[in-house]
Amino acid sequence: MENAIEIHGLTKKFGNFTAVDNISFTVRTGEIFGFLGANGAGKTTAMRILCGLSIPTAGGGTVAGFDIVREPEKIKKHIGYMSQKFSLYPDLKVWENIRLFGGIYGLSGKEISDKTAAILSRLGMEDVRDAFVASLPLGWKQKLSFSIAMIHDPRIVFLDEPTGGVDPETRRRFWELIYEATSGGVTVFVTTHYMDEAEYCDRVSVMVDGRIEALDSPDALKRRYGVNDMDAVFRVLAGRAVREE
Repeated sequence: MENAIEIHGLTKKFGNFTAVDNISFTVRTGEIFGFLGANGAGKTTAMRILCGLSIPTAGGGTVAGFDIVREPEKIKKHIGYMSQKFSLYPDLKVWENIRLFGGIYGLSGKEISDKTAAILSRLGMEDVRDAFVASLPLGWKQKLSFSIAMIHDPRIVFLDEPTGGVDPETRRRFWELIYEATSGGVTVFVTTHYMDEAEYCDRVSVMVDGRIEALDSPDALKRRYGVNDMDAVFRVLAGRAVREE
């Protein structure tokens, strides 16, 4: 598919409040797409719809080729997801977490065994396979969480502020995993509050008050608003917000 995600007129209302207001966009296959917005802008609500967790009030589209209204369960099987809060089980060992999520994603016993060995080898974590996840450094936890989100070879992986709370060096290494995934054709849809990370995206959208205020490559957005970095772009656009967080 040329486009991994195609959205048109997407709207989500809660009573009289319009969280997502008639947004339309596409995400190309193999692209790193940044989905930015201040708290309350509507990006989390929109992401929940894209992940098949919520049904829109109006509008529609496809994710990984499946309709967001009629086929949300199929979407869930073909995407990976990593939240900003570490989502693995701290009281399970490293290999137990891999086995658990492999089973949830429907992998066979042999596939889980092969994937476990591959993940531990790629991350250099063979020596801590029997360690409880709670004992791991935060950077290792995040790399493990990302790898498990990819265990079933999804077409698209959604990353919700995946590097929150880690140091710059760990964030840089995490982005190396993202680049590795996209080099294999995986589409990455990422939200972040770190504007230096927005610079790493192929294209970026910025939501304000439920609408997409701007969408383009980081360089094009900086030229459009006459600024030197994405932090300044974000400040210009987020400053237009009217509703409260």
